[in-house]
Amino acid sequence: MSKNTLLDIFHKELRVQANALGYKRIETNHVVKHISEHNEAGFILASNLDGTNARKVIRDQVDYFKELGQRFEWKVYSYDKPDNLMEILIEEGFEAEEREALMVLEITENTALLYKPVPLHLVEISGREGIGEIISLLDEIWNESHAELGERLWRDKQNDTDSLFLYGIYEDDHLVSAAWMYFEMNSSFASLWGGATRTNYRGKGYYTSLLTARAKKALEKGYGVLTVDARPMSRPILEKDGFVCLAYTYGLQSPALGSE
Repeated sequence: MSKNTLLDIFHKELRVQANALGYKRIETNHVVKHISEHNEAGFILASNLDGTNARKVIRDQVDYFKELGQRFEWKVYSYDKPDNLMEILIEEGFEAEEREALMVLEITENTALLYKPVPLHLVEISGREGIGEIISLLDEIWNESHAELGERLWRDKQNDTDSLFLYGIYEDDHLVSAAWMYFEMNSSFASLWGGATRTNYRGKGYYTSLLTARAKKALEKGYGVLTVDARPMSRPILEKDGFVCLAYTYGLQSPALGSE
C-alpha cells in the first residue's frame, strides 16, 4: 500500500474508531475521547477542529476531564487541523512531550525482519513477576516511576490474554531488554511499545530481536501492519528493518486539575 493509503487506514482504525482495554470511548462532533475506567489518565486520539472552534472545544474538554478528576493526553498528529493545533493547546496550558515519528511496516511471509535471528534467551512474559521486572527495567532506564503502567499491563494481560504480548531478553537470569505489543481491537494493526535495553547491554541487536519476535506473533495472529511511535534513537533501526514514517506525533499533557 502507498503511504497515503496506510495513513488513511491508520487514521480510521487507530484514531477515529479506536477502542482501548479499560477505557470508555466517547465520540462527539469534535473529538474522540477515552475515559479511564480505573481512575488513570484519559486521552483524546482524534479531533475535528478548525480555527473558529478549536479553542472552545479544547476548553470544554479540559472542563470535562477536570469534572471527572482525570488528567488526560491530547494526541496531536502533524496532519491535524487547524495547522496550529499544538500551539493552541500549549497556550491553553498543555505541556508538549518530545516529538515522535509514526512508523509502520506491512508484514507478509516474505518480510525480511521475520528471518532475523532471535536469541534463545528471549522469552514471552505473561506473569505478574515478569511484568514487575519490566517495570523495574523502565524505572532504571528512564529514572521515573512506571507503577501505573505496570498495573495496567497486568490488568490487561489478565482481562484479554489474546490482545497483549510481552517479551524480555535475559542474561544470567537478569532482564536486560523488554518490549510488548497490543493487537488493536477491530483493526489490522499491532502496536509496538517499549523496546528498552539497559545501557551496558546495548549494541547487541536486542531491539531488533524484540521487533522480530513481535512481527512473527503478529503475522501468526493475522495482523498485517506493525505501528510504533518512535523516538529519534529508535527510528534509524526501524527504517533499516523496513518501517516507513507516515507522520509525526506529539503527546500533550493536560493542565493540572487544580489550575484555572
